[in-house]
Parts: sequence; C-alpha cells; structure tokens
Amino acid sequence: MHKILLDDFLKEVLREDIGRGDLYMRMQNDIEVEAYIVAKESGILSGKTYVERLCELLKIDCQFTFDDGVGFKKEEKIVTFEGKMSEILSAERTILNLLEHSSGIATLTRKYVQKIEGTNCILLDTRKTRPLLRDFEKYSARNGGAVNHRLGLDDCLMLKDTHLTRILALNKFVKDICSKIPFTAKIEVECENILQAKEALESGIDILMCDNMDIETIKNVVKMRNAMAPNVLLEASGNITLENIREYAESGVDAISSGAIIHQAVWVDLSMKID
Repeated sequence: MHKILLDDFLKEVLREDIGRGDLYMRMQNDIEVEAYIVAKESGILSGKTYVERLCELLKIDCQFTFDDGVGFKKEEKIVTFEGKMSEILSAERTILNLLEHSSGIATLTRKYVQKIEGTNCILLDTRKTRPLLRDFEKYSARNGGAVNHRLGLDDCLMLKDTHLTRILALNKFVKDICSKIPFTAKIEVECENILQAKEALESGIDILMCDNMDIETIKNVVKMRNAMAPNVLLEASGNITLENIREYAESGVDAISSGAIIHQAVWVDLSMKID
C-alpha cells in the first residue's frame, strides 16, 4: 500500500477506537514502559508492516521477533514495545486487531498453500473482502503464500455469468473490447460447462475460469485447452475446500482461487502484556 494511503488508514483505525480521546490519558501518565505481545496459539505472522508504521506515527519503538509470513508458536513473543504508557495503551487494541486479523488470514492461507505444494498450481485470493479492507486483507493473503487475483474492476476484465447474459457473440465482443481496454489488461471468462469453455477458448481470451465444475469436467477442459489454446491460463473456483483442493490442483489447472482464505479465516489469539 502507498505510504500516504497507509498512514490515512492507520490514523482512521486508531481514531475509530480512541474516539474523542482515551479517558486514561486524563491521568497524564507519561512514564516509559516496556510491553510485548505474546502468542496464545500458533500461527503465521502478518500485519508487521502496518504495526511498524503505526508505531512510527505514535513514536513507539517496536521490535518484531518474526517477519511477515514466518510461523510462530504458542507462548512465543511476537513483538516488543518501548514508549509512553499512555500511548501504548491507547494503541493496544488497534495493534492487536491488525495483527490478529491479518495473521488469521495468513494462517489459513498457508494451510491451503501447503495442501497444493509440489503441484504446478498456485493459490489465488478473490475480491470477497470486507469493505475498505481489500488492500489489508490481500496483503495478509500474500503473507500466507497466496498470489493476488485482481485488486479491482480496473486491472482485469472478467466476464461473469451476469455479463454473458447480454453478450450474444463472445468472439466479436472480445475482439471489440481489446481496442478499448489497456494494452496490459487481461480478459478472463467464467465458464460453467464444456460448451462455454470451448466458445471462450475460441475467442482469444487470456484466462478461463472453470466455475463450480467437477473434477472430470475440469480435466476435459484442460485437454481441450492444451489442444486448442495452450497459452490460455486455467483457473478453478467454487466449492474448493482444504479437503479437496489437492485433487483440483492435480487436474492440470494453473491456479485455484478461493474467497474462503479471507472470509473464513479466524483471528489468531494474541495478548499484550506490560512488564
């Protein structure tokens, strides 16, 4: 995230919790203290980039034990702080929210990534993110080992079933739209069956999404892609879980997208302590 946008985001999440002012600050307790965050369960760290910048803004010294994307175990210290007690306590919940939320996504994402290790398939996130938290949650997915899918409607043209109801000739539409979108923008088409996949492969697209297809259908799409348009990338999506993702990854697709790695992630349990 751009530094100015990051600063704006951090100031806003801090303001949300402090409101009109932390009532504890009325004690004017400016003693210097040391604090730390300890893990109450194992996980993958994420959120370091955000917390480090927040501490810079608040003039709190923080030292992380782990980098983003690195695993930690229960009872290990994640980060230590030095600064005014009033500032640390005012930022405590914001810091914990950032780390717990982000690490939860990274932790679940890593489980999915580990399931497909050794295949030629990568894991993608989706746009199923909480409003105004897309950059944050996609950053968290990256720390878990996923590759970001499109960030918004402006960096890839994806034609979903709702678009296709009004496109009478896909081949002609793709040809016409290529002169109207940026040269570097890719075109992806969502397909639910073999007939749709065949039409898409004949249309000069860049990516074909196998949406809610069973394994056997996907394998047939892979064979058809290899024969008709080997440069087209295949993405599988829909009803993919930790239990079956390996089977999808071995079907021959290039990528699997999952919204669950973000919207089904559970926050990691962390706690701040003051010595």
